[in-house]
Amino acid sequence: MTALPDWMRPPREEGWVAEDLDRLPEAPRHTELIDGALVFMMSPQRSWHGRVLTSLTTTLMTAAPAGFEIEREMTIRLDEHNRPEPDLLVTTLPYDPNRTWYAPEDVQLVVEVVSPESAHRDRTVKLRKYAEAGIPHYWCVEDERGAPVVHVYELDGPTGVYAPAGIFRGSLKRPVPFEISLDLDQLTPPTTP
Repeated sequence: MTALPDWMRPPREEGWVAEDLDRLPEAPRHTELIDGALVFMMSPQRSWHGRVLTSLTTTLMTAAPAGFEIEREMTIRLDEHNRPEPDLLVTTLPYDPNRTWYAPEDVQLVVEVVSPESAHRDRTVKLRKYAEAGIPHYWCVEDERGAPVVHVYELDGPTGVYAPAGIFRGSLKRPVPFEISLDLDQLTPPTTP
C-alpha cells in the first residue's frame, strides 16, 4: 500500500476546516467537507446523472427571474467543518466569477441528483445539515426506472427541519423560490428498448 500524499493529511488534530478547501489544488474536483472530513467523488457519474443535472440547470436558468442565479457544483460553507457541494443551487447573490463558496443565508434552493455513492449523504446527512443551516428549500432528484422523480422539502421555521412538500413525477410546479414549472420527462432523453 502506498503512503498518503501530504495534501491528504489533515493540517490539525480536529480535522479540516472550510477554508482548507480553497488551499487544496491537488484535491480531486468535487471534494466536499463533511464533519471535518474530506469526501471525494471518485467514481464516475452515470450519464443519467449528467443529463438530468445539465437539463435541470439550463431549464432553471431560463426560468429564473431577475435577482436569482443558478449555480452548478459550488460549495456552501455551512459552518467551520462542513462545506458540501450540491449539484445545483439557487442564490440571490449576483454572479461573481471569483466566488468559490456561498453562505447558507444566500441560498434559496439546493438540488441533489442522487447517485448510488451519494445516496446516504443526499437523503439523510445533507437533508439534516441544509435544514440546520436554514436553507429554505431542498430537492432530492431520484432515478425511478430512468425517469427523474423530485422529492421536495421546505424548511419548517418553528422546528428548523424540512417538511416534505411533495413527490413529483412527470411534471413539477412550485411557487418557491420563484415560479417554477418543469416537464420532468424532458430532463432525460427517452431510452431505446
